Amino acid sequence: MERTCEELFKRRRSYYELSAESPVSDAQIEEIVRFALKHIPSAFNSQSTRLVLLLHEHHAELWKIVKRTLRAIVPEEAFARTEEKVDRSFASGYGTVLFYEDSAVVRALQQRFPTYAGNFPVWSEHTSAMHQLALWTLLEEAGFGASLQHYNPLIDKDVRAQWRLPEEWRLIAQMPFGLPLAPPAEKMFEPVEARMRIFR
Repeated sequence: MERTCEELFKRRRSYYELSAESPVSDAQIEEIVRFALKHIPSAFNSQSTRLVLLLHEHHAELWKIVKRTLRAIVPEEAFARTEEKVDRSFASGYGTVLFYEDSAVVRALQQRFPTYAGNFPVWSEHTSAMHQLALWTLLEEAGFGASLQHYNPLIDKDVRAQWRLPEEWRLIAQMPFGLPLAPPAEKMFEPVEARMRIFR
C-alpha cells in the first residue's frame, strides 16, 4: 500500500547504522536518482544540480578518501572513534549520492540577470536542498536508511580527481545509504506554535 506524502516525510530520518544490502536492484536505485534530478524544481529552471551515484567499490573508495583525509587532521587519540563512526554509519552502507552544483550555470545566470546576481548562489543552495530532501525521501520509500553528511570542502580535490569530475562542479553534500540495522534516534520537536505565524 502506497504511503501518503505526509507519511513519507514523517518517516524520513537519519540512520547511522547501515548494512551493505539493498532492498531494490541497482537499476531501480539509478531510476530513483534520475527521477529526482529530472523532476525537482530549480531557480529560473536553471537545472544546476549535478548528482553522482557511487555504488559498490566506488562507494567504498569515497569513504577511504574521507578516512585518509581525516587521519591527516584529526588528533591520533581521537581518530579511532572517528574511524569507527565512518565505518559503521557511512562506509558500511550500499552506496552514496554526491550532491553538486554547477558553478558555470550559476555564473551564466548572474551575467544574464545582473539585478539578481547576488541571489543566484543562494538560490543554487536552495535547489540542492530540494534535491537532497526529495532523494532522501525517495530512498526511504524504497526501503533504505540514509543520512546527510558534509565532509566537503576537505575531500573535494581528491573526490574530483578520483572520478574525473568537472572543476565547475561544487560539492555540497554526501548521502550514504543502505539497509538500516537500527531504528533512528528519537527526534525532539520544538513547539510548532513558536515557529510559525497565522493571520486569518
